[in-house]
Amino acid sequence: MMYLMVLGGFVLLFGGGEWLVRGAVGVARRLKISPLLIGLTIVAFCTSAPELLVSLEAATQGQPDISIGNVVGSNIANVLLILGAASVIWPITVDRHEIRRDLWVMLASVSLLAGLGMTGQIEGWHGGLMVGLLIAYVWYSYWTEKYRGAPSAGLHEEEADEFEGVTQRLWLALVYLALGLGALIAGSKMLVSGAEEIARSFGVSEAVIGLTMVALGTSLPELATALIAAARKHSDVAVGAVVGSNIFNVLSILGITALVKPIPFSAQIASFDVWIMIGASALLVPLLMGRGRIGRLSGALFLAGYAGYILYVY
Repeated sequence: MMYLMVLGGFVLLFGGGEWLVRGAVGVARRLKISPLLIGLTIVAFCTSAPELLVSLEAATQGQPDISIGNVVGSNIANVLLILGAASVIWPITVDRHEIRRDLWVMLASVSLLAGLGMTGQIEGWHGGLMVGLLIAYVWYSYWTEKYRGAPSAGLHEEEADEFEGVTQRLWLALVYLALGLGALIAGSKMLVSGAEEIARSFGVSEAVIGLTMVALGTSLPELATALIAAARKHSDVAVGAVVGSNIFNVLSILGITALVKPIPFSAQIASFDVWIMIGASALLVPLLMGRGRIGRLSGALFLAGYAGYILYVY
């Protein structure tokens, strides 16, 4: 039964994430919101919605290790699994100037999380600070890209263009939104409950389940977006989606969750997995800022690294 709950949670999170993004983008376009703002906020936030609902569900149910592990594991999977798979399908080439600011913000975000891990708990005021930093980042990014023509504007607009075929009918977009949100709520409950039972039956910690099974499940929308973009030979969009999602995962998901309920930080995650997340994020600097490219060989090494990480934590 517990495996069916996890499988059902995966399916609902995957479908719900896709419906939510398409519904939100459809409503945004109907309301004449610019592609720049859609790519910068709506796509990034909606693809991170599964992480938000799962982390909130886990925190309120007294399972903080799943809540933290979900975000840390998702960020690791986003870089090593999703960018690895996307670049194997089609090598990623990106303008270094387009990704530079967001890449540094991502590194600053994961470093902030590492610092909070040393305190042993993410308090409510920490959460407020993280959400405030996210709002400041989004506002500054939109202002510089719209009014000063920052190079990153092109990448965010391309992210919105990946959903060019979404419905233009407002009522249908609202239906997608409602279905997506409902599926995500149901899927998050099923996944957290099933994961907890599996952790107990195998005698592994909830942190391990959060870092692996739950994190993989909540990263499905990003994986779908990246693989579709890679198949269309738009692999650079996968980079924008992953970097944006990783920023939102830390500042928004954990920030909002901590505002609802302070989150104890597992010593196991703080001492090891957070540093794997920082290391995986740092790998992108020489590849994207130096070469401006992630080739198939690098992608294959990313995938091998993720497989090795999963085997090690189990």
